[in-house]
Amino acid sequence: MIPTTNTNEALQNDQSAVSWGAIFAGSAASAALSLALLILGVGLGLSVVSPWANSGASAATISISAIIWLTLSALIAAALGGYLAGRLRTKWNKVNTDEVYFRDTAHGFLTWAISLLLTAALWTSVMGSIVSGTIQAGASVAEGVATTTATAITAGSAAAGTETGKPGSDIKSMGYFIDSLFRKDLSTPSDSTSYENDTNAVPTSTDDSRSAAEVVRIFMKSIQTGDLETEDALYVSQIIAQHTGLTQEEAEKRVKDTYGRIQKELKDTEIAAKEAADQMREASVYTSLWLFISLLASAFIASLAATYGGRQRDM
Repeated sequence: MIPTTNTNEALQNDQSAVSWGAIFAGSAASAALSLALLILGVGLGLSVVSPWANSGASAATISISAIIWLTLSALIAAALGGYLAGRLRTKWNKVNTDEVYFRDTAHGFLTWAISLLLTAALWTSVMGSIVSGTIQAGASVAEGVATTTATAITAGSAAAGTETGKPGSDIKSMGYFIDSLFRKDLSTPSDSTSYENDTNAVPTSTDDSRSAAEVVRIFMKSIQTGDLETEDALYVSQIIAQHTGLTQEEAEKRVKDTYGRIQKELKDTEIAAKEAADQMREASVYTSLWLFISLLASAFIASLAATYGGRQRDM
């Protein structure tokens, strides 16, 4: 007579508590579905984005929709992977119900972990190609506009005799401020007869360019130090008075007002940059928290689906 009890115990001992084949099958299915849903989400997101003003969805709407879509995608993919891992596992003989429930839960969790790693790898490679292709397409469209704009800026800077077209300029509108310094009152008719016998008294365009470039250097130096020194302010006002016909007092007032406007624009630019950085920080924090919550929820769903699939397997 064959000892049935010993045979069952030996069969139970030979069975592994982990069905790696079922786990890898569920992980592959979960990763594939997750990648497909993510690609679909990118397509839907790009379809509602528009470069035109007052068209397309707002940034807040796109952000909320992206978070919801990522969460739903993670939950659906995790549920599929966990169910397959539980349904495809081998049946454990002579194992109590609590142990089966624990093993199915572990199978679902392992399926979620492996699928997460696979999805991250696939997302890095495939979606990187998609995003780079989209960026290149947009860059090719904007290349002509950027070239035209750069040419216009360079030409305007050269005409004004300023150094705003060079790399390292701190204020993009410096040329405008310098032009406002040398601006003349065109409503007052010029007396050209007073310069008939003295051509050196009339500032030429070359003199204007050199003076404007010198004023730019003085202002840029004062911006770095944080204050326009009295000697520099007096010298600049003398240049302005010579080239515009203003009195010394009027030239000093114009220099002071213009430098104040430059300082204000610098502060406004700095504040705007800090606000943008703070908004990016807050967005990164919220996105990280939501992704963490969605990952925890998907791990729970995968484990729960694995227990359901295992129960269906043992019926």
